[in-house]
Amino acid sequence: MPELSEKLQAILHSLPHTPGIYLHKDADGHVLYVGKATSLYARVRSYFGDPADLSPKNRALVAKIADIEFIVVGSEVEALILENEYIKRYQPKYNVRLRDDKNYPYIKVSLTEDFPRIYRVRSFRRDGNRYFGPYTSSGAVDATLDLMNKVFPYRTCRYDASTWAPPRGQAEKPPPEWKLKLLPRPCTQYYIHRCNAPCVANVTRERYDAVIHQAILFLEGKHEEVLEDLRRQMEEAAEHLEFERAAALRDRVRAVEQVLEKQKIINTTGPGDQDVIAVVGADDESCAQAFFFRGGKLVGREYFVLQGTRDAAPAEVMASFLQQFYDAAPHIPAEVVLEHEPDDAEALRQWLRQKRGGAVTFTVPQRGDKLRLVRMVAQNAREVLEQQRIKWLSDSQKTALALDELREALNLPTPPHRIECYDISNIQGTSAVGSMVVLENGKPRPSDYRRFRIKTIEGQNDVASLREVLRRRFKRLLARDTGLAPLESDLDAVGVADAEVAGMAREGEGTEGAQSDMLTGELGTEADAELVEIPPDEAEASGDLVADPWAQLPDLIIVDGGRPQLNAAMTVLAELEVGVPAIGIAKENHGSIGTYEEIYLVEQPEPLVLPRGSQGLYLVQRIRDEAHRFAITYHRQVRTTRGFHSVLDDIPGIGPKRKKALIRHFGSARAIAAATVEQLVAVDGMTRDAAEKVKEHIGNGRAIASDD
Repeated sequence: MPELSEKLQAILHSLPHTPGIYLHKDADGHVLYVGKATSLYARVRSYFGDPADLSPKNRALVAKIADIEFIVVGSEVEALILENEYIKRYQPKYNVRLRDDKNYPYIKVSLTEDFPRIYRVRSFRRDGNRYFGPYTSSGAVDATLDLMNKVFPYRTCRYDASTWAPPRGQAEKPPPEWKLKLLPRPCTQYYIHRCNAPCVANVTRERYDAVIHQAILFLEGKHEEVLEDLRRQMEEAAEHLEFERAAALRDRVRAVEQVLEKQKIINTTGPGDQDVIAVVGADDESCAQAFFFRGGKLVGREYFVLQGTRDAAPAEVMASFLQQFYDAAPHIPAEVVLEHEPDDAEALRQWLRQKRGGAVTFTVPQRGDKLRLVRMVAQNAREVLEQQRIKWLSDSQKTALALDELREALNLPTPPHRIECYDISNIQGTSAVGSMVVLENGKPRPSDYRRFRIKTIEGQNDVASLREVLRRRFKRLLARDTGLAPLESDLDAVGVADAEVAGMAREGEGTEGAQSDMLTGELGTEADAELVEIPPDEAEASGDLVADPWAQLPDLIIVDGGRPQLNAAMTVLAELEVGVPAIGIAKENHGSIGTYEEIYLVEQPEPLVLPRGSQGLYLVQRIRDEAHRFAITYHRQVRTTRGFHSVLDDIPGIGPKRKKALIRHFGSARAIAAATVEQLVAVDGMTRDAAEKVKEHIGNGRAIASDD
């Protein structure tokens, strides 16, 4: 056993011989790895044996372990469940993790609503509704919903449908408090045959429920049952001389038949439900491909990317995927056909049995049709990984090209590693705010975004506001460099998350989870632009050290605006003796010639116009648009907060009820200020003491000038 600290030795000697989970932590308290064990004593101590017996991944892990926590549970299945919860909570670097698993879309059938709807959601809950998924492509989900709405005419509106028909089972004698209340007319969906309009009592609850039942069967892959039911209803309608309804049902039968003709059907060896899963790895990522068979037919397939799989055994990766995937899967089949036998297979089987309410078998085929099927799924996984690699290379090449173009066009010594862009937002000089957004290596870094409330400038003066923002930002930099505390007036720049939590009051040091709209155009799609900050342990491993954003000196500053804004930026940089190149970007209309993006440089009197197809131009446009979006979002928040504030809110003893009564009685703050104490006392809920306080605060009328 390698030399250990006294703390670790004491922990290892105190480990119990019982099932549980353990958390390996580093010196800073960050969770490195979460594991489960039948015997905590044996499993945890196995990490600290002969290093030659450990995988390279575990050797790197052990070198960083400074502390170990453990939780004792009653069984291995309980340990598996708890392990999964802790992996989701901490996303440890050395665990195999589903990438962005919380964001996978589902199709929801809202059975708990009156006249249920079918729509896309981003989370799965056990709330009495039906869920299908998860899916990795939002576009595929939307296409499926569009197709289903053509075949099954269910409502897509969000109205409360509880008044459109009597409660279930009470059609003959509704409750006394229930009243029928229909809409005056159906919407466009009815006229294009995509809704059967329960909102105007065009369809009974029973017939509407039948449509939803057919849609559920369709999503379950039971297409033959759907066709059989539709044909039966069509024949019944024809027998009762309901020819219009029979014709509509005939069209739906044809639509389902067309779907089946286009669908690629693969028959498995069994008639039941099966999931076939294979995992293929490359570098630190793996792709898990799953094919879903229902009733012996392929009804769908999805792929999922897992991170942290370098040096992990296939059995470990497979077990981690099954654990995380089926934890959120609405449906668990009776058989799961696997490429590799997972670690802790028996515990996984028991856990899935509890979730399914029936037996679940794992099959790892060695020959025959199932083996050929697994190989086909594995080949699909390899293709997905290759496509991901090509896309990543393509995006990286575009970013590198854009940065190199900027270096050449702006005559910089090296491509700019860190770019900061600033923008100002206000409406006629009110609620003025500024924004700072950051790109590192051409990719957004939302954790370093900052926003500023303008404090010293009155009226509409974007140039002066920009000077204030830059002065406060770079005073922060100088304070970090010199070790001096910044002035109190410079302390209210806020981060993305803190503005929501702390009322936009002060600086935010971390903004993990911040979202950005800078997701389209030449910089990549939503799937390409990863906008969440790198966790500290991963950043360290990749060489991308996490640092205080205020202490980072940018390689390039971009200001939204022309020559005046650029001159303002250079004035502040010269005043504070900060040597950073800066440019301005402005969109100028040249009449019949067209509109061009002009880049203003300090040393050139005429603006620079980059070619329209330039990757460098696209990069500058994207960061400028992101700064504008970020500033506008904050400006709206500040304006909304200001709009709900009244001078009455600052008067002691005047709460929401008295404020409402005064406004209702007098109509405006100015009228309240002009009223006498006796008139104020006459208002419901007012006392003489409260009336005198109102007169004391706003009786002269000056305090309410800004409210009018």
